[in-house]
Amino acid sequence: MKNRQSHVQLPQPNVTVVDIWDPATAVDDIEVIHQDLVQLRSGPLRARQIAVHLESAVLIYTSTNLAVHSCTKLVPGLRAVVAFGPQGLGTINGLHIHPDLMLMAARDAECQFVVDPGYESVTIFLPPKNFEAYLVNRQLEDPLQPGCPVDLFVCDVTKAREFFSFGKRLAVTAARQPYLFDGRKEVCAATEIELVEMLLEAIGSSEDYAATRSDKTHQAYSRVIEMVKDRALAQADAPFHLTDLCRDIGVSERHLEYAFKEILSMSPVAFLRRARLHRVRQALRAGTRGTTTVSAEALKWGFWHFGDFSKAYKDCFGESPSDTLRREPDRPTTESTKPTSDKSVIPRGGNVGASRAKDR
Repeated sequence: MKNRQSHVQLPQPNVTVVDIWDPATAVDDIEVIHQDLVQLRSGPLRARQIAVHLESAVLIYTSTNLAVHSCTKLVPGLRAVVAFGPQGLGTINGLHIHPDLMLMAARDAECQFVVDPGYESVTIFLPPKNFEAYLVNRQLEDPLQPGCPVDLFVCDVTKAREFFSFGKRLAVTAARQPYLFDGRKEVCAATEIELVEMLLEAIGSSEDYAATRSDKTHQAYSRVIEMVKDRALAQADAPFHLTDLCRDIGVSERHLEYAFKEILSMSPVAFLRRARLHRVRQALRAGTRGTTTVSAEALKWGFWHFGDFSKAYKDCFGESPSDTLRREPDRPTTESTKPTSDKSVIPRGGNVGASRAKDR
């Protein structure tokens, strides 16, 4: 008789911490979103995402020390609301963000974030039926306009900041003491109720965001940037010429230059070159010396002058491309921090569900 092995599926942890040291590896580390990062300035990247799975909701706290461009796509079947921290400056699809604004996204919405150093945000993800039920129970209207997958709305600044602060404290506490949430359904359910209550208070104070003429211009700039980026990356091995790109999307070179300057504070050539460098890095991180070469990946992405390529690569990432290919990749650190003796959980007034403790 053959031996049969039984496979026991271990429960998934409720808390995930992802430290992003390398933008090339920040793709699908958090399962509720897909993201593609481009580091806009050279230097060591120190970004972090903390995901806390509650009853039906997922809370994600995000921070970064450098300016980055992020193409972030929401997975189907979720609604998302984003609150921005005090230093949460930047743009979303060309619109300027600040702490008294909140972002609503639905379905498979795609957001183009360009954020400054020190950016922080808190996002809550909910199934649409749950979110709608919460709104109905509180007799609140949905801030998201029909047929609009992404929208901003203006909140009372105090309520928006309270929601952000609550979510950040919750995420930081969960990262330090994941055992408070892992496998504890009643705690997760009670925490979700309190988190959603604060969200609804912010939504109840909200007004529609009235886009100005300048806002609409910046939205158009953002769309142009994404079209140009998509075309430049789709034609991987071809040198990009601004004249050809402008002709393809129907804008003048002056308009293109101004769009990149306004949204990214970079020239089109500088940004597109950096985006392609990130693609090379992704390939080198995924490959080995037996499966690819630096020259092959450089040529694949349109870098024909190897000396210039190597210098630009090292300036951007702090190491040579051959070093990237030679070493084992340092994947983003996904950690579950060891328990400490401090067993407090610190939401709004020091409460998660039925547990009360002082805010440390």
